[in-house]
Amino acid sequence: MTEKRVSRWYFGGLASCGAACCTHPLDLIKVHLQTQQEVKSRMTGMVIHVVRSDGVLALYNGLSASLCRQMTYSLTRFAIYETVRDFISSGSQAPLPFYQKVLLGAFGGFTGGLVGTPADLVNVRMQNDVKLPAHLRRNYAHALDGLYRVWHEEGLRRLFSGATMASSRGALVTVGQLSCYDQAKQVVLSTGILSDNIFTHFLASFIAGGCATFLCQPLDVMKTRLMNSKGEYRGAMHCLIETAKLGPMAFYKGLVPAGIRLVPHTVLTFIFLEQLRKNFGMKVIA
Repeated sequence: MTEKRVSRWYFGGLASCGAACCTHPLDLIKVHLQTQQEVKSRMTGMVIHVVRSDGVLALYNGLSASLCRQMTYSLTRFAIYETVRDFISSGSQAPLPFYQKVLLGAFGGFTGGLVGTPADLVNVRMQNDVKLPAHLRRNYAHALDGLYRVWHEEGLRRLFSGATMASSRGALVTVGQLSCYDQAKQVVLSTGILSDNIFTHFLASFIAGGCATFLCQPLDVMKTRLMNSKGEYRGAMHCLIETAKLGPMAFYKGLVPAGIRLVPHTVLTFIFLEQLRKNFGMKVIA
């Protein structure tokens, strides 16, 4: 009988918040690139434009909304995935088959995406505000102010604008991150070359970040366009058609900054999560 530690249900949300604080500027630049109607700036040019226009702190516009999103979207998907995974595998020494991890990740991510849609919408708007003319800016003071104003000025339904896209993306990114991380970590440990240490966590999370970026980029572009629209799209299908008119690569606009943001975010999230589990997790007898 050996003792091990397992994550508490809220550790995923805390770890994601820590990662978001580190990668928020990359997320902001990604949103700016995705909402361009035509390619005017690349990543470096966009960073320079934002800093020149509004200062270095403008790179952290919408941080409160980003943290609010992590405490809704990420907390929900991690809580569902890890709680159900640990419950199912508690009576068996063998890990879950990969297809079960994929199904569980898709369900947890879809649910988390739905729960996190309001905060996600405010997050996208606050990040994009900095590049709008002063008279068109929404100027939300913080995430809660943004949520209240959207509900008060545009109605409850508007808070869930892009919910289908956000939930679908949530399912894909969770499969890419959580399911692929679990599987990659399992494969790395099964070789016997590496032990369950921070390098293993880094390697597995790096692989998971790459998978997540590739899987979710087309939906991420469409979700960003829908949430930032001022009524020009009638729905997800109309957004898909209009984006397709710009060419197939329009669905992968901002892929490099998305990868540069999502891979470090994934790596940091799982390193923070593993450290929380190792030092503060619940003790169980295996």
